[in-house]
Amino acid sequence: MPHLISTERALSATGADRIGLGVPGYAHPLVAPAEWAELTRPGTPLHWTVLDVADGPGSRPDPHCLEAAGRLTNAGVRVLGRIDLAHGDRMFSEILSDAHRYLDWYRVGGFLLDRCPAGPADLSRVRRTTATLEAVLDGGHIVLGHGAHPHPGYTEAADQLVTFRGAWTDYRWSQVAEWTADHPPERFVHLVHGVPRTHLDEAMRIARWQGAGTIFFTDRWGPRRGRDGAFDSLPGYWDEIVSRIGPGVSE
Repeated sequence: MPHLISTERALSATGADRIGLGVPGYAHPLVAPAEWAELTRPGTPLHWTVLDVADGPGSRPDPHCLEAAGRLTNAGVRVLGRIDLAHGDRMFSEILSDAHRYLDWYRVGGFLLDRCPAGPADLSRVRRTTATLEAVLDGGHIVLGHGAHPHPGYTEAADQLVTFRGAWTDYRWSQVAEWTADHPPERFVHLVHGVPRTHLDEAMRIARWQGAGTIFFTDRWGPRRGRDGAFDSLPGYWDEIVSRIGPGVSE
């Protein structure tokens, strides 16, 4: 069954009237307390943030993550649990087990399915996975973390697709797939590292031109995940980007 999103749900989930922020996952709350605390600042144009306890939900509840997730949820921030699809190599039972642990322990409001396959051969399997997760969530939010433009059929499998994840040096010359023009911006996510402050305006223009409704830009460099990852800490221009796309700034 196609994944259909009502107008009311789409607007409430992603703030479709303007670009907003999707935080792909900071370092553990114990080592990045300021970053997690900043996400509860009133007025931050935040669509969602990702919780990645230990390359997934971990083997037991983490008290620091429980506190951070609870504080965000109480502040009205949607928290997504990160589940690694390993480009289609993980078993369905493992994915479902991760989902239940995230829900039982951290009460997440959805999932980021990271390293999601992008080709047509895997589409039916991903659809089965997201349909099951939707039933488990009972109305939550699902983001497919392809990192590049997938087969267009994936738009029917989730609320949002990550169609770019990578370095600024690649992003500034990137091209958007023509089929994305058939869908509103709230369906697409861009996550970009290594964006210099002096190019922040240009990056924002690219996101708008390519029709991305949810973004995360940072001037940090490093691997996409893990120790000293590019997305593990706040951008150096966090206050600036929040003020540019925050409440009262129309597109």
